[in-house]
Amino acid sequence: MDFSLSVEEREVRDWVRTFVQRDLMPREQEVLRRERAGQPGLTGEELRELQLKAKESGFWGAQTPEEYGGMGLSAVMTALLEAELGRTFVPFRFGGAADNILYYANDEQKERYLLPTISGERKSCFAITEPGAGSDAKAIRTSARKDGTDWVINGEKTFITGGNEADFVMVFAITDPEKGANGGVTCFLVDRDAGWKSEYIDTMGEWGPAALVFEDVRVPETQILGELGHGFDLAMQWIGAGRYLLPARAIGSCERLISMAIEHANTRETFGQKIAERQAIQWMIADSGTELEALRWLVLHAAWQVDQKLDSRHAQSMAKLYGGVKANEIVDRVLQIHGGMGYTRELPVERWYRELRLLRIYEGTDEIQRRTIARNLLKGHVKVGGTLG
Repeated sequence: MDFSLSVEEREVRDWVRTFVQRDLMPREQEVLRRERAGQPGLTGEELRELQLKAKESGFWGAQTPEEYGGMGLSAVMTALLEAELGRTFVPFRFGGAADNILYYANDEQKERYLLPTISGERKSCFAITEPGAGSDAKAIRTSARKDGTDWVINGEKTFITGGNEADFVMVFAITDPEKGANGGVTCFLVDRDAGWKSEYIDTMGEWGPAALVFEDVRVPETQILGELGHGFDLAMQWIGAGRYLLPARAIGSCERLISMAIEHANTRETFGQKIAERQAIQWMIADSGTELEALRWLVLHAAWQVDQKLDSRHAQSMAKLYGGVKANEIVDRVLQIHGGMGYTRELPVERWYRELRLLRIYEGTDEIQRRTIARNLLKGHVKVGGTLG
């Protein structure tokens, strides 16, 4: 059993680490200043410039297949990459990516949507969540009614990432009410100029999702992604494809936060003694360091299963659950170690505090992950201790 990184994995990790330290971290204070003023941390133009700078070194489309101009990285390597990006809160992502379900598009749709999205000419969003259908995705009510060769879509979606910036949406609607999620949900590719509207949703973090409204939005039958009635299967593939990447990014955040706590503990004095000498502080550091390493291996094991073409859903749920819970505990301890300064906006700790809280909600809440894990164990789909056979 070899836990060491390959030469290629180490090279990828080290390049991204250098990029983060050299090109992203120096922007942190300006990002904080802008966010306090209610402005985006990075403008679209700045993000694009950074993405193109990374592209010059070959970093473009981490998981995009090489035939589409991407790197085609493994899941493990992508997890390592995300962990490095998590070391900063600067809202950066590598360019050259497209939603995995867009690869189910036909040739004409690929030309209109997939390829321009990979190149950065177009922006997409994925819309299944509704005001009454969050964790219970089968409860969606948005409908699509057949009218000649067109479909007419009505309904509302909420908490849609990228919904304010997207020029097209992959929207899921009921096309057969009797079948519902079992063959009655269809995914449509709908351009913004077809008439749907978006509205910004203000949150406690810097993430700005959107509410999407469809009022008699008419689309031709050629806009169906995949097959009529099989949209729910596509939605589950989108949701489950990279769940391990969310806690992967939290690894980097926690590494940076714990390092900040260690530095502060070794310099801050109270009652004539550095607080690093206090057992209460030592235990918080010890617990945080231990939990970070446990999270790292849960994430990498889930990614390894993806690479081995194994059913990784259980491992990904465990990584997502543990990552969300422990990242929040770690950032809370780090804030506590910093005392009053940790609560201020002079330091980025409170910013991470708000950002990491989302990890326990989106793409499957803690409760949904626990439900999945418990069901797998209770029904015998996964055996206790079955990881090593």
